Amino acid sequence: MTGWHAPDDLVARYTDGSLPETDSWSLEKHLESCTACAVRASQAARAGAAGAVLSEVRDAVLHAVRAPAAAPSPAHASAPPPAPAPAPAPAGRRARAVGGRLGRIVWAAGPALRGAWVAAVVLVAVGALALAYAGGFAGARPLLLAVAPVVPVAGVALSYGRYADPLYEIVATSPTGGLRLVLMRTAAVLTVSVPLLTAAGLLLPPAGPRLPEAPATAAWLLPGLALTLATLALSGYVGCRTASAVVGGGWVLALAAPALTANGSGPTARLTEQLSRYLTGAPPQGAWAAAAALCALLLAARRTAYDRLETM
Repeated sequence: MTGWHAPDDLVARYTDGSLPETDSWSLEKHLESCTACAVRASQAARAGAAGAVLSEVRDAVLHAVRAPAAAPSPAHASAPPPAPAPAPAPAGRRARAVGGRLGRIVWAAGPALRGAWVAAVVLVAVGALALAYAGGFAGARPLLLAVAPVVPVAGVALSYGRYADPLYEIVATSPTGGLRLVLMRTAAVLTVSVPLLTAAGLLLPPAGPRLPEAPATAAWLLPGLALTLATLALSGYVGCRTASAVVGGGWVLALAAPALTANGSGPTARLTEQLSRYLTGAPPQGAWAAAAALCALLLAARRTAYDRLETM
């Protein structure tokens, strides 16, 4: 709490509808956490031109709520007894209700979890296992480690914005949107992709004897987090889709360019060598951790940029 309270003229303009839309969003966020200002805004609304209408609506609601509890009149004294209470819902109906709530949670978590992105993550994990065990491909592990860090980046690109979210208009006008919504949907993306890709890496066999030793299975986690946070930080400047393309393309280029241009061993061996340079050892992992912390600080410093989701 900063101790700041909305001035009276700001509250008055908010309640009579003359406050600009962006200022209204900011004030609504403040009202969520400031009881004193919320009470003043309520009092100003009741005292304004809409006060009489609000009072009539309140009286009508209270009358409708209290009517069933009123004593029966003599004309209805001989009315039949009330019907018995309905039986408890069967277990199947309760299970469907629980499933409906779960579905609503998944829907709120973000468009990426409702579209083809989850199927794509499963395809990456299962495809790596199929290449290793059914196809006998010795480079399945380095290939998975090369793709895994950008999979969450693709999920973030599909999580919000007018190009991906069918509820974009509602999201853009929600006072509780902004960075909180961005982080919630990003967490949902990571919750899906991290366990699936890590489990697939654990199940893969070691690299072939003719290939350099690939990085450990969990070596992609810090780079994946850093690339995801870099995408979010860059989204505040250029939008989500552009930021995802720049970050994901940069990672692919950093791996593919040296692996394709170097002479000597095959592409898979060169890719494994590049992965070892980027992922193996304390210096690379420390650099990824520092990059993730820097991007997180930039997110916090520019948190108001994410209130304008029309730019995403």
